[in-house]
Amino acid sequence: MAEVVEFRVPTGSARTLLVWGLEPEPGLEHSLFSAFSKFGLLYSVRAHRNAAVAGPGYYAIIKFYSAGDAGRAQRTCNGQRLFQNSPVKVCVCTKQKEFQQQVLALNSTKCQELANHYLGFNGWSSRIITLQNVSGFDGENDELGKTFRKRSVKYLCALEVMLPQHGVHTRGVALGEADVEDVEDPLEFVTATKRVQKLAVGKALSSAFQKILLVVLENGKVAVEYNSSHEEPTDSLTEEELKGLLQVNELSLEQFDLEEDNEVLSDLSFDELPSQEVPSN
Repeated sequence: MAEVVEFRVPTGSARTLLVWGLEPEPGLEHSLFSAFSKFGLLYSVRAHRNAAVAGPGYYAIIKFYSAGDAGRAQRTCNGQRLFQNSPVKVCVCTKQKEFQQQVLALNSTKCQELANHYLGFNGWSSRIITLQNVSGFDGENDELGKTFRKRSVKYLCALEVMLPQHGVHTRGVALGEADVEDVEDPLEFVTATKRVQKLAVGKALSSAFQKILLVVLENGKVAVEYNSSHEEPTDSLTEEELKGLLQVNELSLEQFDLEEDNEVLSDLSFDELPSQEVPSN
C-alpha cells in the first residue's frame, strides 16, 4: 500500500511514537535518534523528564515523516533494551486534539533533508530565478520623544525546484524582511542584507517544495506528483513575465510573506497508556 509524504511538519497520530521507561543518561536524545533513525527519516526527537508523580526517569516523543516507518519502529523496539539496561516501552499515538492538527510548512533545511532521503542527493536541484531588492524607508517614528528613520530591508525571491527524473518542476516566491535600526552603520546594513537574502531564498525553496507530493510504494520506490492544491497565480507565468511582475511597485508583498514553520508540541493522548514504571536499580 502506497503512502503519501508531504513537505510539511508531520501530523497524524500514526507518525508519532511515545517512548517511556527511559533511564537518565548524557546525550539521551542522540541515543534515541540513533536507535530510531534506523527505521526511517525522523522529523524530531524530544526527551522530557517524568512528572514527579511518575518517579525518576524520562519519556520521549518521536515524530517520523512516514507512518509506515513509525509502525515498524514501534513493533521492533517495544520491550527492547535498545541502548540501556532496562527495556523501554513504545506505543503509537492513537489520537490528537483536532485543533492541534494545523499543517505547517517545513523550513528549507528540513525540505532538503526530506528530498535527499527519498530522492537522493542527485535527484533534485534548485535555481534562483530572481532575487530582487524591494526595500524602502518606513518613514519617521517617534519613541520617547526621539525621531529617527528606520530602514526595512526586503528581498523578494523567485526560485525553481527541479526533479528531472520525474519530470516535475515547481516554483516558489517569498519575501524576506528585517529592520535596520542604525541606517548609518554600513556593517549592520550589509549584515542585515545578507541575512534577508538568505531568508528569502529559504522561504522560496520551502514554498516550491510544498507543491511536491512523494508517493512511497511498498517496494520502497518513490513516485512524485505535483500538488496542484498549492498552485499560485505566478506559477503560470514565464520567467520574463515573473521578473517583470516582481518589479511592479504596486505589487502586494504580503502574499509572498510566508510564515516560518515552528513545531508545535502537542498534547498527545494515548489509549490504555499505563502509568510510568520506575526502573529498578
